[in-house]
Amino acid sequence: MSNAEENPETITCPAATAHGPCVQLWPAREVPLGGVRGVSVSRTLPQRGLPTVGAWCFLDSFGPAEPEMSVLPHPHIGLQTVTWPLSGVIRHRDSLGSDVLVRPGELNLMTAGNGIAHSEFSWLEDSSSAEPMRGLQFWVALPESSRHDEPAFEQHRELPDFDSGGLRIRVLLGELAGHRSPATTFSPLVGAEISATTDGVNMLPLEPSFEHALLVLDGSLRIDGQDIAPGPLAFLGAGRHELSLEAETGSRFVLIGGEPFTEELVMWWNFVARSQEDIEAARQDWEAQSGRFPAVAGHGPEAGAEAGRIPAPPLPNVRLTPRRRG
Repeated sequence: MSNAEENPETITCPAATAHGPCVQLWPAREVPLGGVRGVSVSRTLPQRGLPTVGAWCFLDSFGPAEPEMSVLPHPHIGLQTVTWPLSGVIRHRDSLGSDVLVRPGELNLMTAGNGIAHSEFSWLEDSSSAEPMRGLQFWVALPESSRHDEPAFEQHRELPDFDSGGLRIRVLLGELAGHRSPATTFSPLVGAEISATTDGVNMLPLEPSFEHALLVLDGSLRIDGQDIAPGPLAFLGAGRHELSLEAETGSRFVLIGGEPFTEELVMWWNFVARSQEDIEAARQDWEAQSGRFPAVAGHGPEAGAEAGRIPAPPLPNVRLTPRRRG
């Protein structure tokens, strides 16, 4: 998904430091995506005082909304996009030639490496029973050792899905409670969708070297005496061997975590880099339609409403200033 803000903020993310256990609520902000036929999303990462959780550096939730998503081709570098629909169907096409539908319960994982372009459109399989679009998209920052690799795409329709006490857990990336996702990762991390299957207090095992955060999707949770409703991102810090949470049956949330990311990041528009010069070069290559970002099939002049590409916004005219965790 594209960050289609007219004046995207440049974010310098210093190397992370571990926090002890805590519960910090970071509010979402509404952001329009994809132009007049796009969607609005609720963005909870990055934040001014919380640029990353492990290598997770971006989190948008969208919908429920009318089943209409039109995000034209746009570029990425230095990251992985993780697309997780909750309802509705999304058609993904990219400059590698991938053309797939992703449905609820299926994972799309695109590794940008040195450069990739893709588009995302809603797909109505049966107009008489079209579901509202609802879903999540995350970005994971690639470490220096991998950020210049060749791009790649993978889709996973079978993911670890198991019960743990009163929780139903599906592991999207990484490993949780001894269950590992087949999705490719480049740093120690975890991502999971979790639902409460019983009322009451449940215990969720965690990796203590990871910092974690969660986003409530449905219902509510109570952690360390604090109520957490849908909307804000709840940062839980690091050092937890397990998480005690109270929930009613049907409450659902996503958990993300990982080892604190030790590399400084510069994020602007759809790019995750290490310097403003990296970003300037990627923007120039996109605007010049260079071979770094090949065309996405199906969006040429013959495509009608799907023709075109998202132009890069203007670069900031000031140098970057580091952003600290608050």
